[in-house]
Amino acid sequence: MTTTRNANDHFGQHNGTEHIYSCRPFPITYTDGVRDLVENCKAYWLIDLIISHQTSKKVNCQRFQVWKLERFKRDAFNIVATDGNDNKVARQFIPFSDFPFDTATIWLVDGTLLLPSEY
Repeated sequence: MTTTRNANDHFGQHNGTEHIYSCRPFPITYTDGVRDLVENCKAYWLIDLIISHQTSKKVNCQRFQVWKLERFKRDAFNIVATDGNDNKVARQFIPFSDFPFDTATIWLVDGTLLLPSEY
């Protein structure tokens, strides 16, 4: 039996945030939990990836987005965005990443990236 290592289990101690960080020049902000995750996992690329998909009208019109990163194999990942009701609005294959966990979920709610535990 294999165990899935979920980043949200590791960083889930965050509930709420004390600080909001800016992704200038983009109108996206992020919380302490997201900062902790991307900083400790050296994954600022994950924020960039989510922002890059906001240029799609299909994605950008969703005020609530669920972004789920899942290991596909060894160092490859898939990321899928839904509208929170399991309707896919975006997906991307990541052929290589040294992301240390098998899965991670980040929500984008009204322009702010946050961990589900921070909602």
